Formats: sequence, C-alpha cells, structure tokens
Amino acid sequence: MVSVDVWNAFVDFPIFDAKTRSLKKQVLGKVGGKIATEARVPIIEALHDISVSLKDGDRVGLVGHNGAGKSTLLRLLSGIYEPTRGSSRVVGRVAPVFDLGIGMDPEISGMENIIIRGLFLGMTRKQMESRLDDIAEFTELGDYLQMPLRTYSTGMRVRLALGVVTSIDPEILILDEGIGAVDAAFLEKARSRLVDLVRRSGILVFASHSDEFLFELCNSGIWMDEGKIRQQGSLREVLTGYKGKDPFEGMSQETIDRISGGAPELARVSGEL
Repeated sequence: MVSVDVWNAFVDFPIFDAKTRSLKKQVLGKVGGKIATEARVPIIEALHDISVSLKDGDRVGLVGHNGAGKSTLLRLLSGIYEPTRGSSRVVGRVAPVFDLGIGMDPEISGMENIIIRGLFLGMTRKQMESRLDDIAEFTELGDYLQMPLRTYSTGMRVRLALGVVTSIDPEILILDEGIGAVDAAFLEKARSRLVDLVRRSGILVFASHSDEFLFELCNSGIWMDEGKIRQQGSLREVLTGYKGKDPFEGMSQETIDRISGGAPELARVSGEL
C-alpha cells in the first residue's frame, strides 16, 4: 500500500557564499522559509517542523504565496530532499512532475524524447513504446515528432511533455502546475487527461494557484506559509483561510456543477450558494 509520512521534518540550506544581504534575500525568495541570522554560515530554514501523513486515495491541494515553501515540500514528499532534522518515509513509486521540460533532450526527436521522458518518470521502455501512438495522437504534432526538439516552439514542447506525463501510471503523483504555454482548446483537452491521470494514481499532491483546478482534482488541502504548514484540512476550509474568503464566492452554478464530479465535498455544499 502506498504511503507518504513525514514527522517533525526540517529542511535547511546553508548558504556558504552569501556575502551580502541582498544575495541572502534572493536565495530566500527562491526556496521560502527564513534566514537563521545567529548562525556563522547563513542557514535558509526552508521547511520548519513539517508533519504530513498521506495514504492511498488522498488528493491534496497545496497552496501558498511564492516563496512559501511549496516546491521544497513537494521535493521532500517525493523523496528528493531528505530532512535535515526529523524523518520521512515514502512507500511506492513516485512520479515527480515539477518541470514539464525536465528529462528532455533538445538534440533528439520528439519520439525519442517520449521514451526518455517516460523512463525519467519511472516507466519502462516497453511501456512507453506501447503508448507512442496514443501520445502522438494527443499532441497533434504530426511530422514534427520526427524532428529534433530544438525546432519546437515553447507551446509544442509543452504539448509533448503533457502527452508523456498524462500517459504514465503513477503510484504517487507529485504535480507542480506548469501549464500555460498552449492554446485554450488544447489545454482543455489536456485537462481531461490530467483528471484521468489523477484517477489512476494512488496519492496526489498538487500545487496550484487555480481554485477551480484544485477542486477538480483534490479533496483536501495544505496551506504553506514561510516554510510552515499554516493550515491543513478540507480544501474549502484551507482555501478560505488562505484567501480570506469562501472560494465558492463568485463561482457560477454551472462551474460548480462541472467540477463537482471531481470533488464530492463541492457537490455537497454547492446547494448552499
């Protein structure tokens, strides 16, 4: 049975070459957390006393301002980062999707990149070869799939990466929203595949700024602030605390009805609006 457990975990980054205050601030803005000023070597406390327990079926939406520690937490939950203090345990095959372009080579063809990107995400060559036709059809890239990736536009690269990501079978899916360089029609097409991908996964942790997308994919939430968990619980409660207002406010009934299939909690409360 898949699971992710983190107990009282801290993640610290020593900054050995931080000679100026401005450099410290620049680093802090990228990883979140606080600077421990009493240390001889500046320490970025990126995560502070984190405890999380996830089991099969959990769908967690991760929210917080830029620099709040979301990306660091995703890497901790995926096993990429080890706690400086505290402990963590990950049981299951993790598919970390932080940057759609990671694992892709600009000098080889789109088809070859499909295989390589799939291997990077934990699939076998045989599994990826069996998915080639489906991915090719989804991307709508045609003959470009035989051309080097360096000839692709940004939107074409995103299409290819989305095709691969949405074809895998993850046990633990760690997803950092990185979509936006494609046209609206294709994004809607990708959205339905992402929903299906989440249904196939055992555990999902999804960092996003889109309330609608979070409700479509998740059933609980974590609010990160300055490297700490500020609030954890139902997605509606967490978003209300984070944004200072009910996230359903301003949503049309049509939107609520459309996304309630992916969020039973939303379906139950939609009649209250």
